[in-house]
Amino acid sequence: MTFMAPFREIMSLREAMDRLFEESFVRPWVTWRRGTPEEPLRLPLDVYTTPDEIVVVASVPGLLPEEVDISIQGDTLTIRGELRPPLDNVEYLFQERPYGPFARSLVLNVPVDVEKAEATFENGVLTLTLPKAEEIRPKTIKVKTK
Repeated sequence: MTFMAPFREIMSLREAMDRLFEESFVRPWVTWRRGTPEEPLRLPLDVYTTPDEIVVVASVPGLLPEEVDISIQGDTLTIRGELRPPLDNVEYLFQERPYGPFARSLVLNVPVDVEKAEATFENGVLTLTLPKAEEIRPKTIKVKTK
C-alpha cells in the first residue's frame, strides 16, 4: 500500500462536495479555519480596479503592519502573516475566530508599477494600492479645431 502514500493528501470529490455543502449551508459564517504551516488559512480579499490602479483590501484584525508580509514576484501578489492563537488558560463557550498562519496569492492580469505600490494599515484593514504600469493606462486624445 505504500504506492498510495502520495495520494493521501488529495481530497476526494466526495470530501470536497461535503466541505462545500457544509461551508455554504450548514456553517456559512465560517470562512476560515485554524491555519497550519502545511495548510494556511485563505485570506479573504476584496480587489477592485480603477483606470489608474488595482486596489486590494484585506481584514487582518489584531496584527501590526510589520506582521504582514507582502511581495510581488513576476505577476503574482502574495500576502502572508499569522493570526495569534487564542488564550489557552480559559474555557471557551464559543471559539469561532480563526488563528494561525494565513496566505493568499493571486495573479495580477495587469502590469503594475511595483516601485510606486503603497500599503496602508488602518483599524485592522490592509489596503494595498498598485498603480497600473504607464503603458496600459487609458490615454485620451483631445480633438483640436482649426
